[in-house]
Amino acid sequence: MANLHLLLLLLALLSPAGAASSEAHASAVVAEKGLDFAKGVLIGEAVRSLTPLRLPGVEKAVRVPFLGAIRVAATNITLFHLDVGDDSAIHPGDSALVVVASGVSANLSMAWSYYYDSWLFPIEISDRGTASILVQGMEVGITMQIKNYNGSLSLSVLQCGCNVKDLVISLDGGASWFYQGLINAFEDHIRAAVEKAIPENIIDGTSKLDSLLQSLPRSVNLDNISALNMTFVNDPQYGNSSIEFDINGLFSSATVKLSNSQKYPQLSLSCGGASKMLLLSLDEAVFNSALEVYFKADSMHWVVDKIPDQSLLNTASWKFIIPRLYWSYPNDDMLLNISMASPPVMRITSEKIGATINADMIIDVLHDKETIPVACISVVVSASGVAEAAGNKVYGKVELDNFSLALKWSKIGNFHMSLIQGVIRVFLNTVCMPYLNSRLGHGVILPVVHGFTLKDIYVLTSPEQLTLCSDVAFANASSLATLPILRSPQMVEI
Repeated sequence: MANLHLLLLLLALLSPAGAASSEAHASAVVAEKGLDFAKGVLIGEAVRSLTPLRLPGVEKAVRVPFLGAIRVAATNITLFHLDVGDDSAIHPGDSALVVVASGVSANLSMAWSYYYDSWLFPIEISDRGTASILVQGMEVGITMQIKNYNGSLSLSVLQCGCNVKDLVISLDGGASWFYQGLINAFEDHIRAAVEKAIPENIIDGTSKLDSLLQSLPRSVNLDNISALNMTFVNDPQYGNSSIEFDINGLFSSATVKLSNSQKYPQLSLSCGGASKMLLLSLDEAVFNSALEVYFKADSMHWVVDKIPDQSLLNTASWKFIIPRLYWSYPNDDMLLNISMASPPVMRITSEKIGATINADMIIDVLHDKETIPVACISVVVSASGVAEAAGNKVYGKVELDNFSLALKWSKIGNFHMSLIQGVIRVFLNTVCMPYLNSRLGHGVILPVVHGFTLKDIYVLTSPEQLTLCSDVAFANASSLATLPILRSPQMVEI
């Protein structure tokens, strides 16, 4: 009923995005429980948007035996209260959404008056007062279609109607008991006015929401490096009790223009049989696109100058492992200058989330106020981890699986990687993994509509996909039309 604000904004609660790829790499499903939640919020929003509602007045002549025509008028007709009750439903159709509210009651107020003059009486006869109107058994229905229009969502009303079953007018003031029969003449007018005004206001509100949807950004900058691609792909898919929205879902450079070309993949979503309002599926390509963007922006760089065993960052500790290093630079401090040689690659399976990291580690010696690079070691790391969620954040934790070393170049002679493998393993486990976990521990803030909160999130993994399952809470009773669409999300710094 009414503007359908919540249902359409739910898909913005969790909408990842990014590069110029035209395929969908993320899908959001509003499940049956989510539709029920949407129905409750929609009805409350409809009541707020429809009350108070001013209806047109009426003036007419009523013929009375022996007296002739009496002019009666009803003005200031105002619908000030709606009670929907529990008899309402929201159903996805084959290609549209049907919302029906039955057994609706309404309260209206109005002012009434009449006057009569005739050559039989030397003075005008008149009276006035107020009236209360009770509408019962009203049914309101709307059929709305959500379509993909050039990468955005378009909303249109296919049908909207209102039917009033019972209407009772009770007069107050004046000799109201005497005029009750005359005022009943307004019943047809009030019934028709209600049945006309409610659909008109619903359609008007829907038109405003359509404009809002058209203005939603197709790209949201996370920082000055990366952006989320908010482009929708394909029309929404209507199931028996759910609606699925496909989203591009990749990351791109914040300066890249997005393409509007589209393809139409079918994505399968599952939440392990759990009853959740919202399901969001992310392809591993979403994460890999983000890693590629940050790699190309040259932001994957780390200088290590402090470690738990600080003595390892002095050439004296390497006297017997790499003798030439110590001979050339005795008792000098060192830095480890680490940068990615290629974008990290993530792999998602049913059991875990894995990553392969190909990095170059340059050993810098601090000698006579100079920083001298003396060797470069290629380090290929295999790591795996898990993703967890709490509130509006997703957290991660990784651990080392394996690694390999290769000497890329050296100014201190060749040395075997087996000599330093043990030290590097300790370095990866005590410095690199804790550093990554500290960054992942800050969490990635999910883009959500202000006023909504995700509840009871849990994460499932399947081959090449990660699925977030969540309930949604609406904490803001103000009009949804005035809310900003997205909070500014923040990315984990790599």
